[in-house]
Amino acid sequence: MAKAAPDAKSLRKLAGDWLKQRRAEAELSQADLAARLGLKYYTFISQVENGFSRVPTEIMGAWANELGLEQGAFARHLLMYYEPEMHRLLFGAEKK
Repeated sequence: MAKAAPDAKSLRKLAGDWLKQRRAEAELSQADLAARLGLKYYTFISQVENGFSRVPTEIMGAWANELGLEQGAFARHLLMYYEPEMHRLLFGAEKK
């Protein structure tokens, strides 16, 4: 039997875990990252990392920069979680 695809909430949580790891590698606190991104509340970073929200498209490039990641690769990786079917159509199957 085929395994059911993860639901959107589970995928957002996986994305959040990945983002949290990248932030830790960049040695930034949630407050540091929020300040660098010009966000009013650092709790938004927590919401994204816990899978309750997504990285907004309009600050995705800046988020990547602050984590020291290439913008296109960052966006492509997040698309795998946020829009898995779109990612598959654009890039084919890819491992997380």
